[in-house]
Amino acid sequence: MPYLYQSSKPRPPALPRAARATHSSGKGYEELKQECLLKGVLFEDSDFPACNSSLFFSENPPIPFIWKRPGEIVKDPKFILGGATRTDICQGDLGDCWLLAAIASLTLNEKTLARVVPLDQKFGPDYAGIFHFQFWQHNEWLDVVIDDRLPTFKGRLVFLHSADLNEFWSALLEKAYAKLNGSYEALKGGSTIEAMEDFTGGIGEMYDVKAAPDNFYEILEKALKRGSMVGCSIDTSSAAESEARTPFGLIKGHAYSVTGIEEVSYRGRPVQLIRIRNPWGQVEWNGPWSDNSPEWRSVSPSEQRRLSQAARDDGEFWMKFEDFKVHFDKVEICNLTPDALEDNTAHKWEVTIHQGSWVRGSTAGGCRNFLETFWTNPQIKLHLTEKDDGQDDCTFIAALMQKDRRKLKKLGAEMLTIGYSIYESPGRDGHLTKDFFRYHPSKARSKTYINLREVSNRFKLPPGDYVLIPTTFEPHQEADFCLRIFSEKKAITEDLDENVAIDLPEPLHPTPSPEETEEEKQFRALFEQISGKDMEISAEELEYVLNAVLKKTKNIKFKNLSLISCRNIISLMDTSGNGKLEFSEFKVFWEKMKKWISIFLQFDFDKSGSMSSYELRGALKAAGYQLNNYLLQLIVLRYSDERFQIEFDDFLNCLIRLENASRVFQALSVKNKEFINLNIGE
Repeated sequence: MPYLYQSSKPRPPALPRAARATHSSGKGYEELKQECLLKGVLFEDSDFPACNSSLFFSENPPIPFIWKRPGEIVKDPKFILGGATRTDICQGDLGDCWLLAAIASLTLNEKTLARVVPLDQKFGPDYAGIFHFQFWQHNEWLDVVIDDRLPTFKGRLVFLHSADLNEFWSALLEKAYAKLNGSYEALKGGSTIEAMEDFTGGIGEMYDVKAAPDNFYEILEKALKRGSMVGCSIDTSSAAESEARTPFGLIKGHAYSVTGIEEVSYRGRPVQLIRIRNPWGQVEWNGPWSDNSPEWRSVSPSEQRRLSQAARDDGEFWMKFEDFKVHFDKVEICNLTPDALEDNTAHKWEVTIHQGSWVRGSTAGGCRNFLETFWTNPQIKLHLTEKDDGQDDCTFIAALMQKDRRKLKKLGAEMLTIGYSIYESPGRDGHLTKDFFRYHPSKARSKTYINLREVSNRFKLPPGDYVLIPTTFEPHQEADFCLRIFSEKKAITEDLDENVAIDLPEPLHPTPSPEETEEEKQFRALFEQISGKDMEISAEELEYVLNAVLKKTKNIKFKNLSLISCRNIISLMDTSGNGKLEFSEFKVFWEKMKKWISIFLQFDFDKSGSMSSYELRGALKAAGYQLNNYLLQLIVLRYSDERFQIEFDDFLNCLIRLENASRVFQALSVKNKEFINLNIGE
């Protein structure tokens, strides 16, 4: 959530070789390992201790787990035995089949696997009880170190394990991913594409099998040949159907991996087959082309060897592609590059990344259904300048990801329903207002709003300038997000909320006495009564005057101005430096405040006497202040109430502080210029 400042300017994609160490000590894997070897001790990770909090956050363990190192479980532990393969992944007592399906796909690409699972690790002479793995997170590669204490029950691993009991890379990888997300329980339930992206930094695309394009077989074939990771699943119509078994041996609501696609000759005719793996390591399809089906008797032994076909209860099976389309509903593909699988040409993709936040009361405006707040969402301008080769349009993929929701599960956070809209830019800079969205339809948008970590879609639009609005479906929902734009040709992106500008009017001058209104005459009389013979008022006297007047002002809600606020006003208006206000100085301030009251009433759209915090951006701009999202979020957190309302005394306090700050900034700017000129003169 948006509590640390991060620039929303576009960033280049991260490189895996630049993985950042994440241990709280600030030390990397090698340094921690060498320390242990020098001390002759085995590493114990204080960041992810061997205790219940690393296992579950909402319950106690259902059975008494005992944390053991591999050498305490078997006599001769190995990190990897005979190569890391998809049969090394067998699900334990944790609902993370989505993760295991991704790990199975990971083993099909040696380069990708070696990036996530550094292969130079082993149990041997330099064993120190420490291992490390690398994951992609929001445009950054992280190096996660763990100790090798694993939860066991009766001497057996409780969670992910290899079919070979001496092999531990997959169990340690699951532990590192659990640490990344806060606990093992945080891994319950998810989408395979989520883990696939964390293993690759790639871009995910989802297909509805029943509505897939005619060349869907070729799409999957190309994806697997390119090293893309592919998962599939069967929809459920209710929670009761989760992990229900169909008559054909398939599991509903369960994540499978697609591990192969081939064409075989069957009785003189070509047949398209697809190979699927159940991460349970058992329970398989029992229809045509299953392990022991009669169809295999008509396939030559050499063909069977080419397909690695064997009748084993290992969770992996072949099925006819037509049957796959009948029985499965969703396919998730994580492309290591976003090259279109429908296209035969490989492209070099340009990538830009924006980091941002939806903050309740300021930038969490919800979708277009909520017009009154929709315009307050972050806005990213997209310049499409170059057409695709031989085309009239520009191709790009927009991928919107909500950050750290799995890690925040222990605090009650769930995946939010997210999406985005794309509008043609009106050609002016600055944050687009409510009226623009009232009268202009979107040119494109995400296919749906959905409660997944990432929503991504491919678009073709004519060259031009566009504005992309990332949103949650409902307003007032908080999260940090990462927006990635992949384009075939270079696309320029910029945050419309990045600039901070001050455009204050010329200082106001008091109106001459003969033109005083009746209200001002009464005010002068009150001023003279409070100030006494010296005709100057102190902060204490100013507090009394302003509170007396503003509480009688119609149409605004007003609690009280504090003494500190009044001292700030004197600091702003006192030209003589005596810490008090003369009537002329106070008159200038009163003219200024009348303008601020007018602005406040203008943006109090429901005439409730208070202003919605979502209108603060427009109100401050009318007063001469253009703020970026980060500053606006801080001000809203400071001055709005729990109903996202701002009363006039808070609005006044905000403006006084902004004006004081702007004066200091301007004074510093002048001094810096004088200093520069002085140096140049020398």
